[in-house]
Amino acid sequence: MGNFPAALERGAREYTVTELLDDSVTWEDFRWLKKFTKLPVIIKGILTDVDANTAVENGADGIVVSNHGGRQLDGAPASIDALPEVVKAVRGRCEVYLDGGIRTGTDVIKALALGAKAVLIGRPVLYGLAFKGEEGVHQVLQILKEELSTAMALTGCKSIEDIQRSLVVHRRYYLSNL
Repeated sequence: MGNFPAALERGAREYTVTELLDDSVTWEDFRWLKKFTKLPVIIKGILTDVDANTAVENGADGIVVSNHGGRQLDGAPASIDALPEVVKAVRGRCEVYLDGGIRTGTDVIKALALGAKAVLIGRPVLYGLAFKGEEGVHQVLQILKEELSTAMALTGCKSIEDIQRSLVVHRRYYLSNL
């Protein structure tokens, strides 16, 4: 914990909450940041249509739908459940990505079907890295690629562009018909 000296004095949990999360950051700060780069600025942690609209209105070039692994708020919705609302609100004004819960190729196809342009796969990559270093990461990526290809073949999709929203039916649909 050499990189976290304050954590040694106050405890890692307090440090995480008080030092790493800054509730004073505003959209004005976001607009200020955008002035200093020509690179696309993508904002992570959007879970609602209101926040998605606000992000786009403030110049977000992309949105990452993410609940940060549920670590910040244990009652936050799953990223995949928030994705359709955010995609609908954005209406193509910026790209939308999904972070969280991607473990298989079928998870990827669901996210793409619900409107994500791409998915973030940090945890599977870390698992592969921990398992077998660079080779493990390659294996994880190969498995995801093969699973996605299989899922696409089984759903009749010859290309990513063929993946449609109709491939995903939420369990609410089945429960409402009981």
